[in-house]
Amino acid sequence: MLLDVNKPELFLVSVLIFFAAVLLRYLFAAGLFYYYYHVKHFAKYERLSKRKLRKGQLKKEIYWSVWSSAIFAFTGALLYWLWQNGHTAVYMDIFTYGIWYLPVSLGIILFLHETYYYWVHRWMHHPKIFRVVHKVHHDSFTPTPWTAFSFHPWESVLEAIVLPLILLIVPVHIYVLGFYLLVMTLSSVINHLDIEIYPKRFQQSIIGQQFIGATHHHYHHSEFKTNYGLYFTFWDRWMNTESSNMEKAVNSSTSK
Repeated sequence: MLLDVNKPELFLVSVLIFFAAVLLRYLFAAGLFYYYYHVKHFAKYERLSKRKLRKGQLKKEIYWSVWSSAIFAFTGALLYWLWQNGHTAVYMDIFTYGIWYLPVSLGIILFLHETYYYWVHRWMHHPKIFRVVHKVHHDSFTPTPWTAFSFHPWESVLEAIVLPLILLIVPVHIYVLGFYLLVMTLSSVINHLDIEIYPKRFQQSIIGQQFIGATHHHYHHSEFKTNYGLYFTFWDRWMNTESSNMEKAVNSSTSK
């Protein structure tokens, strides 16, 4: 569907289509992980948090996630319009930059997004900013898969704008972009699972220590002032904001 800037009704239709896609992606991913780990196999896995869920927490998480999905849909539709009108660096021909560039471009957007998120996340924890922007997310003292998109609208805007800004400059193949969107959703759900699903051996390996999992993000929700990263741990290590409990937690992990 070619979006004409002079036909706002077409843009509205695209927003609705993106909204349905984003919301269904969230509901499917969060619902699948919640059912498997928190319902079907509730007694099989050890929870990282010892606190019970707040009354009505799941409903509130889904409520805020619907709003987040709407904001993500709007920026997605805007990015689509920009792409159609030649204003982004997203490309279709896999050989435009060569096959070798595909993983390189993925690494670039991962690094840029990680850097943006780490510093914005730390800023959101400033007391005055936190109450207005970030508190909704931290109302989930004990995170669940449904927490993955549970943001105040202001935080959703901050989350939503970074990828379009990156794609205005960095050439990214459409398939790499699709894969990255999948990674974004799955990592957010897994990190809020409150159950560590990565094997102990992987967590203790040099490679595994670079990635954020449920244990790493659990300490952010329980300590508030540590573990600000999104996908990787390097900014937390470089800035000395990684929780002092991480090494002990990984070494005592019951994951198999």
